[in-house]
Amino acid sequence: MVNYSDCPSFLKDFLMNLKLIKDRTDRTEEAYFIDLRCFLRYLKIKNGDNRPWEEITISDVPLEWLSELTLNDAYEYLYYLKGTRNNSTITRARKASALRQFYNYLHKKAKLIDKNPLTELEMPKITGRLPKYLTLNQSLQLLESVSHSSAPERDYCIICLFLNCGMRLSELVGLNLNDYSKENCTLRLFGKGRKERMVYLNDACIEALDNYLEVRGETSEQAIFLSRLGKRINKRRVQQIVDESLKRAGLANLGITTHKLRHTAATLMYQNGVDTLVLKDVLGHKSIATTEIYTHINNENLKAAAEANPLAKVKKDD
Repeated sequence: MVNYSDCPSFLKDFLMNLKLIKDRTDRTEEAYFIDLRCFLRYLKIKNGDNRPWEEITISDVPLEWLSELTLNDAYEYLYYLKGTRNNSTITRARKASALRQFYNYLHKKAKLIDKNPLTELEMPKITGRLPKYLTLNQSLQLLESVSHSSAPERDYCIICLFLNCGMRLSELVGLNLNDYSKENCTLRLFGKGRKERMVYLNDACIEALDNYLEVRGETSEQAIFLSRLGKRINKRRVQQIVDESLKRAGLANLGITTHKLRHTAATLMYQNGVDTLVLKDVLGHKSIATTEIYTHINNENLKAAAEANPLAKVKKDD
């Protein structure tokens, strides 16, 4: 949660603008707070604060420090993130993006600074990386492993929805009973920015949901997925369920997370003929460019393509 008591007024106003005007989620607001708190702590260190990192408060950071920042100062900050904080390229790029948006707000929206020194700030270059995912056989292994969990119907349903629908973790824990329409075979999801979309359920998902709802029991709680205490299940518990299931399936060392199960669903759909434009709508992406990361081809496909060449069996005469 955002600690507003440790926010200077200009940061609090920026975060409130994100939430109320741009309709960003609590999770997004918190992410911006963490990234910008890092920057303001850095400014405190530059100005002589010698306390341990976690003990540095930011509520007293004066606006003058931000208005005096130069483009070169910003690059020094990115260098600090890399050399001292050991931040990855992706993390540095995210923090640089947050900083640019923050300065754009201070200059154009709030008009608290006379100029924006970061209009020419270049982002750390992120090299293209193929997403991690499970193969079809590994996905089947994972589903089979859930039968040994303490709540098999619930946990099987959770993993089944991840693997078939490609939903985000926040979308899954946010599901309510009235979001499921068995008649229309659909689930209503609320994605980033509370953007609503419908996903269609295949037979496996409907069977998994119905089996779980039968044992879930009647309760005043509207959430579909409940904890053992009968309350809406939280993200951390879902992550634990996935980790435990991966371990039982012998897949614990592959770097698979709940988000990688989303990658798995997208990859399997693409490999089995789903068009990228359709996949974009299924996943709730704003841009087709985001969806195109799933158009990678695995080594087996590459090998099959090479062997399909009509010249593949031609041998040189002796």
